This record gives sequence, C-alpha cells and structure tokens, in this order.
Amino acid sequence: MNLLKNILLAFIFSLGFNSNGQTAATDLICEFKKNPVAVANANPRLGWKIFSEKNDVSQTAYHILVASTPQKLTVEDADFWNSSKINSDQSQLIFYSGKPLKPGSNYYWKVKVWDQDKKGSQWSEVNSFRIAPDEKQLQPVWIGAITKEDSHLPEGRNFHTATYRKEKKEAMIAATDSLARRSIMLRKVFKVSKKITEAVVYISGLGHYELTINGSKIGTSAFAPLWTDYDKSVNYNSYELDSDALNKGENAIGVVLGNGMYNMIAERYSKFFVSFGPPTLFFNMKITYSDGTSEVIKSDSSWKYDKSPISFNSIFGGEDYDANLEQPGWDQPNFNAENWKDAIIQEAPKGKLQAQVTPPVIIQKEFSVKEVNEIEPNTFVFNMGQNLSGFPTIQVKGKKGQKIRLWVGEGLNEDGRIRQGRSGKPYYFDYTLKGNGIEEWQPRFSYYGYQYIEIEQINYKEAVDAKLPTLLNITSNFIYNDSGESGFFESSNPIFNKAHELINNAIKSNFQAVLTDCPHREKLGWLEEAHLNGPGLIFNYNMQKYIPGIMQNIKDAQRENGLIPNIAPEYVIFGGDFTDSPEWGVTGIVLPWMYYEYYGDSSLLEKYYPVMKKYVDYLTSKSENHILSYGLGDWYDYGDHAAGYSKNSPIALSATSHYYFGADLLAKAAKLLNKEEDSQTYEKLSNTIKKAFNTEFFNSETKQYGTSSQFSNAVPVFMDIVEPEYKAEVMQNLVDDIKARGYRLTTGDVGNRYLFQALARNGENETMYKMNNHYDTPGYGFQIKFGLTTLTEQWDPRKGNSWNHFMMGQIEEWFYRSLAGIVPDPEYPGFKHFFIQPELVGDLNFVKASYNSIYGTIISEWEKSEKTTTFKLEIPANTSARVKLPIDSTNKILINGKPYKRQSRMESNSKSFNFKLASGKYIITTSN
Repeated sequence: MNLLKNILLAFIFSLGFNSNGQTAATDLICEFKKNPVAVANANPRLGWKIFSEKNDVSQTAYHILVASTPQKLTVEDADFWNSSKINSDQSQLIFYSGKPLKPGSNYYWKVKVWDQDKKGSQWSEVNSFRIAPDEKQLQPVWIGAITKEDSHLPEGRNFHTATYRKEKKEAMIAATDSLARRSIMLRKVFKVSKKITEAVVYISGLGHYELTINGSKIGTSAFAPLWTDYDKSVNYNSYELDSDALNKGENAIGVVLGNGMYNMIAERYSKFFVSFGPPTLFFNMKITYSDGTSEVIKSDSSWKYDKSPISFNSIFGGEDYDANLEQPGWDQPNFNAENWKDAIIQEAPKGKLQAQVTPPVIIQKEFSVKEVNEIEPNTFVFNMGQNLSGFPTIQVKGKKGQKIRLWVGEGLNEDGRIRQGRSGKPYYFDYTLKGNGIEEWQPRFSYYGYQYIEIEQINYKEAVDAKLPTLLNITSNFIYNDSGESGFFESSNPIFNKAHELINNAIKSNFQAVLTDCPHREKLGWLEEAHLNGPGLIFNYNMQKYIPGIMQNIKDAQRENGLIPNIAPEYVIFGGDFTDSPEWGVTGIVLPWMYYEYYGDSSLLEKYYPVMKKYVDYLTSKSENHILSYGLGDWYDYGDHAAGYSKNSPIALSATSHYYFGADLLAKAAKLLNKEEDSQTYEKLSNTIKKAFNTEFFNSETKQYGTSSQFSNAVPVFMDIVEPEYKAEVMQNLVDDIKARGYRLTTGDVGNRYLFQALARNGENETMYKMNNHYDTPGYGFQIKFGLTTLTEQWDPRKGNSWNHFMMGQIEEWFYRSLAGIVPDPEYPGFKHFFIQPELVGDLNFVKASYNSIYGTIISEWEKSEKTTTFKLEIPANTSARVKLPIDSTNKILINGKPYKRQSRMESNSKSFNFKLASGKYIITTSN
C-alpha cells in the first residue's frame, strides 16, 4: 500500500531521472507539501524547484502530466491532465487545470522544464497527491462512552478558573459525570479476505487520540488532532497505511481518547474550564482491494469501549497512569472483550469536519539528565539541561502498586525544589507500577513547560532501599510542530548567537497546535506574536502550511460585529482589553499580507478578505473622529513600573496606529484583488486616519509623537504615518532618546519590532547593534548571563512569570534582514526577485545566514579580515537578486576569482556596490 507505492515511485524515478549536471525540476509539492494525503482544494496548486549546477539559470517553459496511476506516467499516459508545453517562468502555485478530480482519490504527477537556452530537462520524479474526501464519503458518526446530555459538563466560555476559589472549582467538577472526563479505549475487530491495493484512514479523536492497528501505532503525531474552536471547525487526520499494517484474516483497531482542549474540566491547576462534550471518536477507513471492490470500516455502535489505564488527564494539570489497569492485547486480534461495553452514539461536535492541513506536533528531541541532586534522602531533582515543552519518559522497577510522582518546573526554589508558582500549580505526572520487571512510560495527553523534574521516595539507578521503587532512567521529550526549519543564522557575536538560540527554543516550545504564549500557565493563542514576530518565524520555519491554520482560527473566532479577539481559538472570554485590543486583532490583516510577501501566495488574502474588511469596519465603529482609545498598548514596555499595560506611551497612539496599519493593508489587498471600489474606500479611510493621527499625536514644534517615547516615534516611522518632511527629525529624536539612555530600549511586546525596524530601515543599524550588544537589562544579553535556555516573558527574568515566552524575539528579523541582508522585494513577492544588502556593523567579523525560500535556498555570508572582505552569495535558480554591498567600488573587486568589470546591470558609487545578479553561486572579494 503506502510502502509499496513509495517503492514504485522511487523505481519509476530512478528509471526516468538523471540530471547529469543539467537543469532539473526537483522538490515537487502540491499545496506546499510533498505527497499530501488530504488536499482540500478541488484544483490544487503544484510547484517545484529548479536544480542546476550552473549560474544564470531560469525556466522558460514547463510540461505537467497528471495520471490516476504511476504506471500510466511511465508511458506518458496522462489520463487527467496533460498541460502540453507551456511557455512560462512560473514554477510555483500553478493551478491544476485538468479533468475534475474525485474526492478521496489519489493522483500522480511529474513535470519537465526548459531552461533559458530552450533545453528541456528529463522528467522529474513522480509525486502524488490525494484529494480529501467529501462529507458524503465520510458519513461521520461520533462514538464514545457517554452522551453529552448525560455528562452534565458546563457550557460556556466564561470560566476563568485561575481566579476561582478551590471550593467553586470542586463544585463544578463534582456536578459532572466522572466518565465524561475519563480517558477511554475503543476497539473494533474486522476481517480482510482479499488482496489489498490501498487502505486510507480518516480519524478525529477529541480532544486527542492515539490510534493503533493490530497493536502498532499509526502516525507519529502527539496531541492529534490540532486544537480548533470545535463549535466552528473540527480537524481530522489522514493516514495511508503501510502494506504490512493489515493482516489477512482478523484485524483490530484500537483508539485511546484524552480530553485535550475539547474537554478542559479537571482537578489540579487550570487556567479555565471549557467543554464541548465528553471524549469522542470519528473513524473511517476505506480499504480498496485488487479486484476493484472496496470496504469502509467506520465508527458506529458495533465498537466496544472500556476505561483506559490513564486515570486522569488534563492539558493544564498533568496525567496519571495505573499500569495495573492495562489489558494486554486489547488493540490486537483474538482479545477477549466480553466485559467491554458497547460504544454510545454521541452528539457530533458543532464544527465543520475538515482535513487537517497544518503539520502535526511530534516529539522532536530527547534530552538526558544533565545534573542530578539528591536534596533529601531519596528525593531527587533532575536538571534536564533544556527548558522545553513536553513530558518525561521513565524506566522504573518496583513492586506492584508503588507510585512515582513527577513534579516538573522551569525553575527551582531556594531550597532546590521545583517551583511552579509562576507557571501554574499543581501540575504533576503519576505512575503506578504493576511490578513486572522494567516498566517504561510516558504521558500521552498532557504537556508542560519545564527543565527540572523532582521525584520523591525513590531509588535512583540502584535499589538501595528495597521498600522504594527504583528509577532506572529518565529523559525529557521536546515536542513542537513538524513544519520544519527554513533558516540558519550565525555571527561572530556571542550575544547574538545565544539570543538566536534562546529565542528559537522559546518559539519551538510554543510552536504547538497554535502559537501559544507559554507552554504551561496559559497555552493560549495570543495573536500579536504571529505578526510582530512574523518575519522571524518565516525566516526560521516553513510556515506555508501553518499560517493558514492561524487564519482559520481567526475566522472562527471573529464575532458577528467584526471583532477579532486577542486569542484564537477563544476558549475563554477574558473581557475588556484582554478580549479586544487592536494590536492583537490586526493580526487578521497583517498575517495574510505577510504571507503574500514571503510566499507569493495571495490565497489567504482572497479567502479571508471578508474577515479583514469586517475587522477594519469594526475598528471604525469603535473610533471617535478616527481615533481609537482602548486596548493594551505597548504591552510590557520597559521601565521602573510594573510590567503590563503600556505606561511609556499613549494607549490611543498605539490603537490608532494599528487601526491605520490595518486599513492601509486592506486597501492594498483590495487593489491586488481588483476590488476597485473597496480599494478607493479604504485608501481614503487610511489617509483620513493618518491625518487624524498626526493631528492628535504629532507635535510640530518638537517633532515628537505622543509622549516622545521610543514607541511613540518608532511606530509612525515604521508605518509610514509621519509626513516625509518631518521623518528625519522624528528619527533623530528617536535615536537621541536611545543614546540618552545609554543605548537602551524602552519598548515592549508590541513596540520592539517597530523600534528595531525603524532603526534598521533608516540607516541606524549601528544604533541597533549597540542597543543589543550588552549584558544588561533590558536586553537579550542579561538573560544569557542569567543562564537561561529560553527567552523569558520579561527582560528581567526575576520579575516575570514565564521563562518560556518568545514574544520579545523580534530581533530575529534584524538578524536575517539586516545583518545577512536577505530582503523580500514587494514587487516580486515570494522571493522571485529579492535584495541582498548586508550591514557590516559594530565589531562583527562574520555573518552566515540562509533562508529556504519556495524557489530554493538563499545564502548570504560575509567575513571581514584586516585586509579583505569576502561575500558568499547563493541565488536559487529561476530567481534573481539586486545586490547592494557596503564596499568601496573603487577598490579591487573579484567576482568568482575574476576582476570585476562594470556592466550595464551593475551600478556602483564610491560607498556601495549595487548590481543585479542572476541565479548561481558567487564569491565576491574586495580589499579593505
């Protein structure tokens, strides 16, 4: 099946493709994914990269074949689409234009290309894509242990339990049926009597599930499916089974269900209660046989269920497992399930069932014990060396009924014990031994942010005390989204390198089903991080399939009046500015535009244009004379005051600037989408807001905005609100303030990006360098000096709650865009054409960076010695770049070892070297 298909595709590829150094089409993708198994678009978009060892290579034509079987492609029998030769340099986002594709069916394709010399490549490897089934094919039936009606679970989103007294929480829990909060196992037995061609599973287990077939786990996901607002959207996962997954004869399906965010009502710590119903399962497996017949195994009342050994599971409180409740072989054939109960048909979730296109969360890394400290006899604290999001794996030996409790936390108290006061307590994992040799366990349905693990009443490694269980080994599992990394950065500056590491560890820790603020206390999708850190996220990670998921969550969260709440999914309504702050809501407008700039894909602008328009109209309804006067402002701005609401800068200045930002981008989107009337309407609106902003906040005498704070002046510069004749003076005032403070910043979560980029894009990279190249607070260096492994919520970690926040990580954009100089060209979105313009600042000796664009890897490196400066550049095939190097063009310059000769496409002056390069690899050397 899946394995056989891959072997066949590889065989066909080996027969048909050998580049021999010639131009070739590689890295084929459909909807930004290799061989996707659930494409939601009826006319999917195809793409590829151009490989060539030569310079100055571009595509001039392509030819695509799409067929129902890979065998047909070997003889070029394209029974669904034969594009013929199309003269075009387009190699990404090409719409399928063949016969109608059938839901649930798999298709195979390949492509050949012609280069600038009209030479054709060989055919590419064969790739595939499967169209997602429609609802008629899925016929979803949801099953479990108890109906929603009998569960007595609370309904609503106003249960902010972190503020509740213990008695109130306990009363709410007691009112529910305990079975509604319990992890259960479901099983189904079926027989196979014929040869199988393929078997495809579609499954959604809410809140989360683990699927096994004949005792083997299917897929690598942790915490599947990804979180959504289950009243609006419900994800299902798709799996093509390997050839050995099913037996001839009897087979067994096993599913374990946990609560996740679907059913968040439990003891211990919780940020909020929310329940969409008790744990529930939808399952559909289509088996196609070699004789052309098919069979569907689906969830219904014929399934059986029993309680699982997971006696407690809460995404906020931890997980308990009693190994004595295990039933060996429960998910395999020939198991005696006579004591199991019939599954109950449940009320379906209200949300629309949809294929999950966002990559899953998986276990990415494993960390062993770095240091162990026995703080009391038989009480051990393990330092795992890395603050992360995840859970431990333990190996233990002991007597039946003995229990091990694992407390986890990102910091320690003065007595050396785990500290959870800042991150949400109590949170722990309990394991009860069955007393059968060496036992290994790890949680399935709960994770936490931690670096340290504390365990009481155990032996460690050796059974010194026979009355206690012995912990033989313990590791930490780092979980985060499987989108993959797209960038690399390194420099000669140790602060920048370590800051890059801390920021990315924090990003990964919060790179879950949603971009969470922290991996413990809240685990909520606060939206501002997505756009304020957007370029840094895109430079570092493949966000093509992730950002659409954010936008779907935003759409689902948007209110009827147009309000986009601060968090999405909105599992809890905090109210006031914590529900409605323009700096957060504007993500619904900025993110689709940013996606277009970096990936050349306007589909999010098209799909979510109504969301964008509705939000700008909402802001207009909240304004007075086009001034907004509410929100959180520059959250966590720096100063002597307590962190929180903006203190240094006016709330109204922040809110109104983002109102303008949203209206301006909406006008641009309308123009791009040929919505002429809207384009004119919102361009007029943005100009009106700009005028109102300047009238309200600009002091024409001092040439300062607002309170003259760094935020007040940086924002209008970055957003191009300041009138051109005043820009230089506003910039000078901004720089003067930074210098007067010893090159220290005063901005916060919202303002950092605007401050950093106002400096970087206006010739003040030396100021930017000095502002970040130190070990004091505020700054990244202080956290490094503090010995942390992730970025924290506040510049001074001693004052903040979370030690695993990436919201202050906006310097990543500067690393790639300024120090390496990799800059998108808005006229050619998606890096079809781009700029390379590195900044040689401070005492930096070298910078190395790369970015894997949709066309290929862009590399920008430079190294400065006493006598020479060398630049190493790589421009992907089928793209070009305008290169601007800060070197004296009157000096001797070598390009790939040859003296530079002025050409028509090269421009230079005594201070810079400015020219256009076609694709290829270049080494440029100049004397200093």
